[in-house]
Amino acid sequence: MSGVDHLHELLGLPAVDFRHATNEAPAQAADAAAWRISVDPYDDESEMTWEQAFQAFLAAVDPAGVRALIIGQWGESYEETSSYPIDLVIAAADRLTSLEAVFVGDMTAEENEISWIEQSDVTALLRAFPDLLELGVRGGTDLEFSPSKHERLRSLTIETGGLPAGVIRGILDSELPALERLDLWLGVSEYGGDTDVADLAPLLSGSRFPRLHHLGLRNSEVQNEIATAVAGAPVVAQLRTLDLSHGTLGDEGAAALLEGQPLTHLERLDLHHHFLTAPMERRIKEALEPHGVQVDVSEREEPWDGRGAEGRYTAVSE
Repeated sequence: MSGVDHLHELLGLPAVDFRHATNEAPAQAADAAAWRISVDPYDDESEMTWEQAFQAFLAAVDPAGVRALIIGQWGESYEETSSYPIDLVIAAADRLTSLEAVFVGDMTAEENEISWIEQSDVTALLRAFPDLLELGVRGGTDLEFSPSKHERLRSLTIETGGLPAGVIRGILDSELPALERLDLWLGVSEYGGDTDVADLAPLLSGSRFPRLHHLGLRNSEVQNEIATAVAGAPVVAQLRTLDLSHGTLGDEGAAALLEGQPLTHLERLDLHHHFLTAPMERRIKEALEPHGVQVDVSEREEPWDGRGAEGRYTAVSE
């Protein structure tokens, strides 16, 4: 899954690995870092489970001060679902009284391919932490998002090589009045990505999340169809940033964007990792940059084996 790295920050706080194998007290204050807790099941020198690492973390820092938590590798995460670490975090909710951000599944390909990460119903975290501001997830296998009500969630990110349509429906059936940022990696059908443009209609209508100002519909094998739908979508008028990167976008999708509603109100349009021609890259930049829009058309890709549109590929699948 090229293009996927460990998080560098969460909630604006630098990501810091909790060194559970040492007896040294963390140098950072509890509220000064986004704490990543991860265990390597193949480390012959350590037999610590994720539960043991988490308990060591709670003993080493002041749990009441922790604002951001990153759940990394929790063992053999291609077999054991994320309900294992999630349930442990929820069990400590009465101690993690300042928790505002959680990311579940922060792993690279060397640790576990994105399509192998076994997820679960992550909305259990929303129920347990009513003050949560940010929720992020990596991995779509067995991922569930039950229709939920949460008054404070501002940012939701779901990174997958294939996002099930049921997850989209759960998100769009949820009441998230504070949601400002939504970033969805739709992926490919080969890895469970059965979401199509019709599933996105309630989102694109602009009626679901009135405070939304950032929308990412990324990493899709139907990026042209998504771009065409976005070109006439009412939601665009309320956005400040639009991200259609990591997918199979070609000249046809980019032309639809330019021929649709004005995009000159945007602060940023991100199309990196694309299959645009050089003339189309210039056309987009010339249409938008004079209006102050930051345009990212970096990482022009070439189709596999010279197969044209059939040889286009997403940045992240497995």
